[in-house]
Amino acid sequence: MGFAGGKEGSHMVSFLLGAVLPTAFLFFLASDRLGEGFSRISMSWGNGTTTPVTPAPEAHAQQDHEIRFPGLAELLPKVAMEDRTVILTMVNEAWAQPNSLLDLQRESFKNGEDIAHLLNHVIVIAVDAGGFRGCKAVHPHCYLLELKSTNLSSEERFMTKEFLELVWLKVTFQQTILELGYNFLFTDTDILWFRNPFRHITLYADMTCSTDYFRPPTSSPMDKTLNTGFYYMKSTNRSIEMIKYWRAARERFPGDNEQGVFNKIKNELVSKLQARIVALDTAYFGGFCEYNSDLGRICTIHANCCIGLENKVPDLRDKAAEWKNYTSLTPEERKKGGFKWTAPARCWKTIGWSV
Repeated sequence: MGFAGGKEGSHMVSFLLGAVLPTAFLFFLASDRLGEGFSRISMSWGNGTTTPVTPAPEAHAQQDHEIRFPGLAELLPKVAMEDRTVILTMVNEAWAQPNSLLDLQRESFKNGEDIAHLLNHVIVIAVDAGGFRGCKAVHPHCYLLELKSTNLSSEERFMTKEFLELVWLKVTFQQTILELGYNFLFTDTDILWFRNPFRHITLYADMTCSTDYFRPPTSSPMDKTLNTGFYYMKSTNRSIEMIKYWRAARERFPGDNEQGVFNKIKNELVSKLQARIVALDTAYFGGFCEYNSDLGRICTIHANCCIGLENKVPDLRDKAAEWKNYTSLTPEERKKGGFKWTAPARCWKTIGWSV
């Protein structure tokens, strides 16, 4: 495959796409995020090495959370796993339409290997009334996080003032979840799930995060472009301080989105807070940027390096069909290996890559 302007420049272009085209939120024309310990999700991580979060004074903390995000404290225990982990994703009206990204992601859970039960632990965050209605039609756990001052029901040009307010509000929402004593795994909605990703979550880390490019695997996680379209955070005092530091850094980088700021401060999080951040291998958490994922190992695939809902949906639908073909094979046929995704031709075309 080739990249317009030369293969050597592809990493820099994808880096800019990752920093300037991020997020799983729905309204942009670009896909943001250019990104076997556990046998089952229900296993507890209570024996991890990180100190659990120290609850804030109950009355004030609860009141503050209810003012910011009413009903969240009551919703979390209904959705959380035994180890107090919830899965978060985000939609607007366009992404929650029938046969759009939310439907594709939900179907991927159902068709994955022993992960259908994880849907019970997913909170779908809707950013507009249309997205909330679409979510309620198909999913039991929906939360309306609406910016009433703007309309985000259709695909919106990314990096508008309203868009930035929303993505930073998402980070505040996640901080509140940690403060309430719950862990979370955030997943962009343009990510399909095939296997249990928690098998690859590192117990000692405060944050486990996807990346646009993992190769070479020997390089430091801090040298990689981390993709906050898919990341896990454990509720600890340090993880809460990490998010607070992250939010405060916004003032130093005005006009930047949350992913761009995070990549600019990740080394500070390590040096100042002793944060433990782990990057996920694209062999298991693949995407359209580093497209080398083997169906025999893949857990998730992300429609990053892709512009436009009209391109994401059909290319992800192709990946879902290829997964179903793969899972229809006999164990002997699977053992032969070498099963690869076909190229996401529509998405690559939008950024100048050729098949």
